[in-house]
Amino acid sequence: MAAYTTIDDPSLYFTLKLYTSTYSSGGGTGATINVTLDATDDFAVDLVWIKCRSVGDNHLIADRVRGANKNLHSNTNDTETTNTDEVTAFGDDGFTVGNNDTVNRDGASSTYVAWCWKESATAGFDIVTATGTGSAKTISHSLSAVPHVIFSKEKTGSANDWVVYHHKNTSAPETDKLILNETNATSDDSCWNDTSPTSSVFSVSSASVVNRDSSTYVYYLWSEKQGFSKCGGYTGNGNADGPFIYTGFRPAFVMTKATNASDDWSIADNKRDPDNVAGQSLRPNSSSSEDSSADIDILSNGFKVRQADSHRINYDGDTFIYMAFAEAPFVNSNGVPCNAR
Repeated sequence: MAAYTTIDDPSLYFTLKLYTSTYSSGGGTGATINVTLDATDDFAVDLVWIKCRSVGDNHLIADRVRGANKNLHSNTNDTETTNTDEVTAFGDDGFTVGNNDTVNRDGASSTYVAWCWKESATAGFDIVTATGTGSAKTISHSLSAVPHVIFSKEKTGSANDWVVYHHKNTSAPETDKLILNETNATSDDSCWNDTSPTSSVFSVSSASVVNRDSSTYVYYLWSEKQGFSKCGGYTGNGNADGPFIYTGFRPAFVMTKATNASDDWSIADNKRDPDNVAGQSLRPNSSSSEDSSADIDILSNGFKVRQADSHRINYDGDTFIYMAFAEAPFVNSNGVPCNAR
């Protein structure tokens, strides 16, 4: 029997959680929320990415390696902040947030989404921190596989962009970069030292955006895993009957970006839109609340673009990259197919 997936239950390594703010300064209540995941087993969150859906506010990215109260924002180039009222703790099955508007807005009515990953070579995700040297070098990782996506952020030192490596960005992705906190198209850049990552290391140049002398950095690395994650590309057709992208699983999370044009990044998921069309988009490069400008159908084996003539997701002839994580494999290790939603 064919090996369809090594991960029958993706929620042990990636899941998302919707929650509503509870804080009320007038009533003095809800100053913290213990956000418990819906995973089928204990899930010690190692990376959490939170965004207020209903009100414009910064994205919040925190991880267990840097520690609670250490926060970054995907929509800005700001360095790491220490706030004791944002992500205040990581637990065995979730995390705790304080009463900062970014994670728990005063008024007890704002809605949030939290995308959560577990650091695991099995699931192809690694968090690496390092101190810059100002000289080109290699940095070790623990994936035991070649990374397909890398996010790099200078966390202490100077404000600098989030730099993204994606293996389908161009025909020579190691020579180019995307910027998570901007709308920019792909640009030629030597930040990866024009060297492809390997199953044990990735390369950075002397550029300050990835390797400033004495600054500290965090790097998030993902490697595709069959039936669980996919980091690919497609070409837009400018039609509401857009391209179908096969992933090998029913997606829980899909992030897209045009590589040849300037426009927003876009994230769709299966819980903010439990039925097709999944039209509620959040933009990693923007503090804006969610909108309906990047429609997709989430299918049992991939996703189909339903937005016509949009540089964000389907302009005719534009090239796009995507990163997707599974709700369920198309076919599990016992040969049982998943249902469409």
